[in-house]
Amino acid sequence: MESAERAAWLRLTLTPEIGPRTARMLLAAYGLPDAIFAAGRASLARHVPESLARALAAPATAAVATAVRAAERWLELDPAHALLTLADGDYPPLLLATVDPPPVLFAVGRRELLRRPALAIVGSRSATQQGAANAEAFAQHLARAGLTIVSGLALGIDAAAHRGALKALDDGADASTIAVLGTGVDVVYPASNRDLFETIRSRGLLLSEFALGTPGIAHNFPRRNRVISGLARGVLVVEAALRSGSLITARLAAESGREVFALPGSIHSPTARGCHRLIKDGAKLVESAQDILEELRIEAAVGERRAPRPPAHDALLAALGFDPVDLDTLAARTGRDAGSLTAELLELELAQDVERLPGNRYQRLR
Repeated sequence: MESAERAAWLRLTLTPEIGPRTARMLLAAYGLPDAIFAAGRASLARHVPESLARALAAPATAAVATAVRAAERWLELDPAHALLTLADGDYPPLLLATVDPPPVLFAVGRRELLRRPALAIVGSRSATQQGAANAEAFAQHLARAGLTIVSGLALGIDAAAHRGALKALDDGADASTIAVLGTGVDVVYPASNRDLFETIRSRGLLLSEFALGTPGIAHNFPRRNRVISGLARGVLVVEAALRSGSLITARLAAESGREVFALPGSIHSPTARGCHRLIKDGAKLVESAQDILEELRIEAAVGERRAPRPPAHDALLAALGFDPVDLDTLAARTGRDAGSLTAELLELELAQDVERLPGNRYQRLR
């Protein structure tokens, strides 16, 4: 993209009075941003209020010009920094097909992930230990099958999903994770996720429609959710309260014709009620990662890229043998605590190497 064209895109999206819908309306009327600024006040006033028409026809204000220069410096600072616009061939095609695609996206990292099949995994920030383990295990298994995992880098389920996808990358899977931020792409939020932010920056992709330096503001996160759902072929909700933002993501996915999946939980758990509501409303109940792969009909396309079982699981499978074993016996055989065993057994269950039986017993399948 030429420097002048890039500056025009930045000015259009950094002008405070112009939101995504107004920007798209003006682009539909005039084509590209430089044509908008060259159109003149009288022409622009047919589409926007008079005050905004005057501002667009005049030179950029000092504040907007400063913001544009700062963004240009950031883009030139690192080859991993990028600006994707609606006019770019690299703009994610599934997001482009939604009713409300952002005019621009700031990106850091592996932009090729935007053209690969993806699944969004979202859920409660106040996740239970089991919920986080489920999200991580599902993400790891699905990423091993070639799906890029999309989430929002929030605490709880989001962070667990990103970690699971990165584990699959360690296993040699040809996929990774995309973190869609409700802040500027240069802002770590929440601060406790800094290490995960930096890992995704180098091994996955950070993505945001918000200007550089934008802090965590409550009303930006629902806007962020439409990008999460728009990038993916489906959304899996793992633990969500009835008034959860994850339900917004699921609704937006359904409205865009994407699949919605929900993981059931205890009828006594507040964090399961949102998932149960989704299932009542038509979301697909899932018990294994294979359920999702079959529903999306992508296993034949990506199954060949599935990584072999990690050698780290071999010791646990050897301890299991081929007869049903309860968790206490398995802990005695391996010298490990029940918590770590349960997490690893869940991964093996999702990979269909182990079956869970009544009475908290497990049996090796292969």
